Amino acid sequence: MDLEALRTFDHIVREGSFSRAAWALNVAQPTVSARIQALEREVGGPLFTRGRKVILTQRGHGFLPYARRALTTVQDGLDAARLAGRGERGQLAVGALRSLSGAFLAPAIAQAYRQRPGVECLVREGRHAEIVDFLADGVIEVGVICWPPADGHHPDLTPLLHLSEPVLPTLHPAHPLATLPELTAPALLDGARPLLLLLRWWQVTPPELQALATRAPEVADVPTDTGRHLLLQGVGVGLYPALVIRSELESGRLVQRPLHEYPVLTRRTALVRLARRELSAPATRFVEILAAHAERLGLLREKQ
Repeated sequence: MDLEALRTFDHIVREGSFSRAAWALNVAQPTVSARIQALEREVGGPLFTRGRKVILTQRGHGFLPYARRALTTVQDGLDAARLAGRGERGQLAVGALRSLSGAFLAPAIAQAYRQRPGVECLVREGRHAEIVDFLADGVIEVGVICWPPADGHHPDLTPLLHLSEPVLPTLHPAHPLATLPELTAPALLDGARPLLLLLRWWQVTPPELQALATRAPEVADVPTDTGRHLLLQGVGVGLYPALVIRSELESGRLVQRPLHEYPVLTRRTALVRLARRELSAPATRFVEILAAHAERLGLLREKQ
């Protein structure tokens, strides 16, 4: 069904005549008549009674609300497309490792929503492989994953931001190790009881951490939240990135201590996209917001 015919039909109803509708549409009156005749053939009969006054037939009355609904729907679609092109409509689909979906991702999403409240947000969290699958399946446009991947560089994944954060011994402020002038590896191994290994920060355990684990008298491999609650109870020493326990560090419920004369453990991640897919306007804007957020947190690093 011709959209211009629907617009012409609506204008005739509003203007009350073919000639005034032609003037409003800036077309010749024969064009208006031809459009209505074509529309009447499609609906199966006359839409107007012609005379000194143009009046809708019963068929015309029945058709009018649907014609106007169709015109409104098309206009809404055009408006949405224009807004999406400016990043003011559409969907922001993003994923991240579970440990980065909160303190890192959420503030950037909140800022993006405040700037463009008409953009729908879709957020997925998971392990590295799950985020890669979400990207490959088109569920998300951008995702934060471990980088470089343990199974080699994915040729279809393009890094947009490179991120790095230290993973430090974390403990309760009343723990005996918290009062030492310097925390050394021997002191950590002897006094952690147990050493909490949260190996979910990496795809492959760093050799420096593996060396600590091999020498520790007591080791517990626990989920992130379990480890957090153990630390808050004063049990053991865990290895955490600061972002994961940001609120606990800011409130003083937990503290972090670097290991004296020991290599700093680092978790490296990247915000990536599929090389074959062009980013939408909302995603492009979100990358800018996330880059600024990462820089404020001191997480951005140069590509290596």
